[in-house]
Amino acid sequence: MSPLVNLEITDEQIGYLTLNRPEAANSLSTILLDELANTLEEVKQSNVNVLIVTGSGEKAFCAGADLKERAGMSEDEVVSTVEKIGDTIRMLEQIEIPTIAMINGAAYGGGLELALACDLRVMTSDAKVGLTETSLAIIPGAGGTQRLTRLIGLGRAKEMIFTAKPIDADKALTIGLVEGVYANEEEVKEQTHALAAQITKNGPFALKQAKKAIQHGIQTDITTGLEIERMCYQKTIPTKDRKEGLQAFKEKRKPNYTGK
Repeated sequence: MSPLVNLEITDEQIGYLTLNRPEAANSLSTILLDELANTLEEVKQSNVNVLIVTGSGEKAFCAGADLKERAGMSEDEVVSTVEKIGDTIRMLEQIEIPTIAMINGAAYGGGLELALACDLRVMTSDAKVGLTETSLAIIPGAGGTQRLTRLIGLGRAKEMIFTAKPIDADKALTIGLVEGVYANEEEVKEQTHALAAQITKNGPFALKQAKKAIQHGIQTDITTGLEIERMCYQKTIPTKDRKEGLQAFKEKRKPNYTGK
């Protein structure tokens, strides 16, 4: 039986995490969630500096929860499963390295919530995204009401959630839900890899501290946020990479960062 989540690591220390359940639109079954959690732990222990998250097949990035599986659950089991989805998505959000959601097909419900937990999002021009839960008489329960609102603003998030209507790539780009839209799967793969490669040229430890400063700072007031930034900056001062960066600049060469 093929794994439901694949992890490939390139020589550039770019990780590709692929949901591998195309026959079910890469929906989040309990088994897939277990494999996803295990894979994220593997990423934490690896030398990956940037993680790209995507889905296999041509139709879906991730269609969200496995509704066929859910139809046979009791109310308590549904609550437990929704919490499991939320906890797993939060594991992705809390990974120290930069993450990119490469949305190569439909991303609905929990699928969009998974993408929202990434730092950056790009998509193909024919893909659609949406939080469609209210059409099923429920609400987004794995972070969608919170992360989407912080990303695109109160009114636009309410519109998407209240209407349950998916939006196309152009609209997603216009409202700031994604950072890039590309013509087809080949182009989105090429451009996403180029974006990840550009990020990996920079100091790995500095990238982690920058992410930490942004993630924690945005949740608080500006004064506290600036203090968080100061503390994260100070952690970069004694690193070998900082000295290497200065030396490389002085010698007019590319730095050789090691993350130390």
